[in-house]
Amino acid sequence: MYQYTQDDQTLIDERVAQFRGQTERFLKGELDGDQFRALRLMNGLYIQTHAPMLRVAGPYGLLSSRQLRKLAEIARKYDKGYCHFTTRQNIQYNWPKLEEVPDILAELAEVQMHAIQTSGNCMRNTTTDPLSGVCKDEIEDPRPYCEIIRQWTTLHPEFAFLPRKFKIAVSGALHDRAATQFHDIGLHLVKNDAGEIGFKVFVGGGLGRTPVIGQVIRPFLEKKHLLSYLEAIVRIYNLFGRRDNKYKARIKILVKEEGLEKITELVEQEWQLNKDSLELSDERIESIKAQFAPPAYETDADLDGSFNDRLQDNPTFATWVQQNTADHRVPGYRAAFISLKAPDAPPGDITDAQLDLVADLADRFSFGEVRSTHRQNLVLTDVKQTDLFTLWQALDAANLATPNIGSATDIICCPGLDFCSLANAGSIGITREINHALDDLDYLHDLGDIKINISGCMNGCAHQSVGHIGILGVDKKGEEWYQITLGGSSENDAAIGERLGPAVAKDQITRAVQDILDVYIKQRQEGESFLHTVKRVGITPFKEQVYANH
Repeated sequence: MYQYTQDDQTLIDERVAQFRGQTERFLKGELDGDQFRALRLMNGLYIQTHAPMLRVAGPYGLLSSRQLRKLAEIARKYDKGYCHFTTRQNIQYNWPKLEEVPDILAELAEVQMHAIQTSGNCMRNTTTDPLSGVCKDEIEDPRPYCEIIRQWTTLHPEFAFLPRKFKIAVSGALHDRAATQFHDIGLHLVKNDAGEIGFKVFVGGGLGRTPVIGQVIRPFLEKKHLLSYLEAIVRIYNLFGRRDNKYKARIKILVKEEGLEKITELVEQEWQLNKDSLELSDERIESIKAQFAPPAYETDADLDGSFNDRLQDNPTFATWVQQNTADHRVPGYRAAFISLKAPDAPPGDITDAQLDLVADLADRFSFGEVRSTHRQNLVLTDVKQTDLFTLWQALDAANLATPNIGSATDIICCPGLDFCSLANAGSIGITREINHALDDLDYLHDLGDIKINISGCMNGCAHQSVGHIGILGVDKKGEEWYQITLGGSSENDAAIGERLGPAVAKDQITRAVQDILDVYIKQRQEGESFLHTVKRVGITPFKEQVYANH
């Protein structure tokens, strides 16, 4: 993984010192709330319902064991013994004291971490596929390009005050596991007819109040032009994006109102003026690639037959392997997902003790690295098959081995009313109810790949618009109700879910989910997934069943 240079470290250390001074001035009354708001947002600090919330950057989801241990230490020392992994591969602390935030940032800087640009109207954390570098369907590892983008975006002077926040995602595989089509800019590594690898560029995607699928603005971009073309897009957005209405300020609205053809013309004109100024040399690309070199895999890891023996002897372990591990490009290795979706735990939360354990397991079994995922889980990407049984035992003892990755209880869930001051309805409690209702693992696994996303307000932090089953909390005269959508997807077949009908009351939403799943079981064809069933039969059968009972 990328290691800071002295310039990197100096920049982060100086930012910590700067924010410490700003915080002290605010606490002394020398800065008012509005003045401090802009400063704290630049450093990832929000004010939530109960306490400040600090969002820490997890660049493209990659963390070292040393960084995990520091996150655990901060959770113990400054928070309530846990932290939270988000859908953008970041980390959040929900209970820090304002006066101690500079101390937290100073400790993060010790392990090459920070909270810069995790909030505010700026370019946010660049995200990618959590299986980057190990998946079999990969054209090229996207992480070096994520790092190049990270360095370009960090404290970019021209783009510090954009019309709204701006998000970039990169995918290097045939299967889009990075939700690229729902980002302001999405990048796919692709091969052209000549066999050259470059980028397909999407623009104008996004979720929130107005979900929009991104459109292809350039089918093939040479690698050397990556930064110059990105800069041209962001510059046009900065010039023409609306600033009079924050709900219409995202680039998706600009593209929709002006049309892709007009935006493409503007971007191309801007790019032609500056395309040579940011050209990436082969040497630059290769120097970053060198920091993501493959680890020292064992060449004979697939020859040990003990793994297959364990699968035969222990059905519970076999179920976990089937549900929570993924194929690896190196024979004898697998990627092992760590579920942060135990039935009684808030989705995405992890305790300090669990963090320390995962750090130890990463050192023992996965070359000291761990990834965070878009569905608020973790993954050890480089585990030998013969080590999986020991790993599973350790995870199981720590409540981190629920075999539900990709299942209906692997729910994306925002904080909702429990923490967020913007929320209209609760999310965590509803998630717990659904988990308890679907606690039969045989039934759960028979349902197959089902993605349920639950948001407590229209901001859609849990991406309910692209859930196979999307649930959105709304307020009705002070009561919590929930709208349901079906058929969304954030993958290659990007789709926005179709609204099922009127919102249902809080005490009926779990029953409604069960009704939807019952219809799927009755309507599906042999081997057919939930999403394909919804596309084939439409939402009418689901609608009839849900509203017949409510």
